[in-house]
Amino acid sequence: MTVLATAGCGGGGSSSSNTDSFAALLKRSGPEVAGTPGAGDFVPGPIRYPFAVIDNDGKAIERPTADVWVATGRDAKPFVHKLAKLEPIGIPGQSKPALGGISHIYVVHFKVPKAGRYWFLAEPKDAKIQAITVIDVQSRLPVPAAGAKAPVSATPTLANAPATALTTARPPDVGLLHYSIASSLKAHAPFVVTFATPKFCTSRTCGPVVDVVDSVRKKFTASPVRFIHVEVYTDNNPAKGYNRWMRQWGLSSEPWTFLVGSDGRVKAEFQGSVSAAELTAAIRQHLL
Repeated sequence: MTVLATAGCGGGGSSSSNTDSFAALLKRSGPEVAGTPGAGDFVPGPIRYPFAVIDNDGKAIERPTADVWVATGRDAKPFVHKLAKLEPIGIPGQSKPALGGISHIYVVHFKVPKAGRYWFLAEPKDAKIQAITVIDVQSRLPVPAAGAKAPVSATPTLANAPATALTTARPPDVGLLHYSIASSLKAHAPFVVTFATPKFCTSRTCGPVVDVVDSVRKKFTASPVRFIHVEVYTDNNPAKGYNRWMRQWGLSSEPWTFLVGSDGRVKAEFQGSVSAAELTAAIRQHLL
């Protein structure tokens, strides 16, 4: 994955008025470590970037907020200065931490004007440590963006396979296995679909996304919104590569979570981990 990530939280601050160059910011006190991105596929425009800051002892730094700067190069002045917010990944008391014991990640939102390579720096508040990484922003991606029509994927459901064959979650997340993408599009029903593999997720920051989606589903049982989980590997076997539904959606990483409206168009998307609060707010904004 490269570094960096669209929807609702974080922020605070706007374009940086700091006269320091990116290189000058790196001279501030504290060790410099490589940032741990929670997403890696970006195009120009609004970006939601989830990330973790791991110190040299392998411990996650989890302060409530972190300052973030973005520049076009190491010697350039940052054009973004924002505040990242720490978000839980998973459901407390239910979800296991992500790889490395991570239970929270930072999320920041900003805009990138054009494709290219950007430098990213994060400093958790009151922690003398700096996480640096480089972000590659592509001119386009095969992933359906907000406003695009959702691919008509005939994903499997409990109507044609047992739960244990449909999901690697244990116990199975049966509440997310009742509807297919294709049938939801045909019914003009708004839906949330997450492409994720609970058993085989290996990233430090991928988190228990399926737990989050299932938890949020329970908040909207009286709404028309459907919730769908699609595994990512053929026959749930990583050795066989990504399955046809991942390919239909242009996905080459996981997890991804999409919000699709009753008009069949993508309204919002989350690459990587998403908190229950983020997802709940996005559903209320885009699907209800």
